[in-house]
Amino acid sequence: MEPAEITTRTKWSIDPVHSEIEFKVRHLMIAYVKGVFTSFNANIFTTGNDFTTADINVWIDASSINTGDDKRDEHLRSADFFDVKNHKQIGFASKTIGNGGKNGDRELYGELTMKGVTHNIRLDVQFGGIIRDPWGNEKAGFTLTGKINRNDWGLIWNTAIEAGGLMVSEEVIINCEVELTNVGPEELPLEAELSLNHKSIQ
Repeated sequence: MEPAEITTRTKWSIDPVHSEIEFKVRHLMIAYVKGVFTSFNANIFTTGNDFTTADINVWIDASSINTGDDKRDEHLRSADFFDVKNHKQIGFASKTIGNGGKNGDRELYGELTMKGVTHNIRLDVQFGGIIRDPWGNEKAGFTLTGKINRNDWGLIWNTAIEAGGLMVSEEVIINCEVELTNVGPEELPLEAELSLNHKSIQ
């Protein structure tokens, strides 16, 4: 029996010091309130340095939400919103990157899981490039933006205001600044690599 052919993928990790997962929603329908998640990690694999082949799995500690107000953060951790007691993590998984608009931007399609509910979403991706830092580490930078309706994941708490409308908008705007570090190669048998079934929309 011949040995399995080996293929090599590149593993990337998130640099948490230079990355941010931010969101914002309208409050009283007149201004935005921003928040971030401060604890997150990911497994990301590419063929060489080609991010159109990326296999992405991201997980976020839902309890790490921070909007700058302790009382509001506790409410967001409650069953009215993220229910962190029963759903500790927010997850995102993707193997599909397609062409986007001009300037080389792309679209990232994947499954977002919150509060035990999973839906497909699309994020716009701006690629900042690949460079080596002063310590010889290979880095890649991205900006990701998108919009979701929080009601689709069961984050439905709201209250009407006297002037009309709702206290908090249903639409959530996502903005992520991500810096990745090349961890090094990972060798896989060719059959395992083929089973990953990467998709690229042209």
